[in-house]
Amino acid sequence: MSKIYYSETHEYVSVDGNVGLVGISDYAQKALGNVVYVDMPEVGDDVEAGEDFGAVESVKAASDLIAPVSGAVVEINELLIDNPRLLNEDPMANWIIKVELSDLSELDTLMSAEAYAEFCAKA
Repeated sequence: MSKIYYSETHEYVSVDGNVGLVGISDYAQKALGNVVYVDMPEVGDDVEAGEDFGAVESVKAASDLIAPVSGAVVEINELLIDNPRLLNEDPMANWIIKVELSDLSELDTLMSAEAYAEFCAKA
């Protein structure tokens, strides 16, 4: 069973063992509007928690994607290359990258779904 964690920059990581699916939250996709392009790293690239690993562009704005965890990219969601609007339809089901986590203790710095909902309510 995977557990979902959220960052203050509105990315999530859904963790099962030491593998995480990273994407943007529903809050983020609503703020962005219609997504038209997703810039992703390559398989084999390393991402670092707190550092950008790509970008999401919408008709309104472009936003850097900030990695909530560190690790090696083991897969990218290739469906987003031709159909970035999938992020608007269901951002939780349409993850952006799959990462093999290098430091599980980083999860302790992220928010639970409940804490994230409170965080968004204050925004």
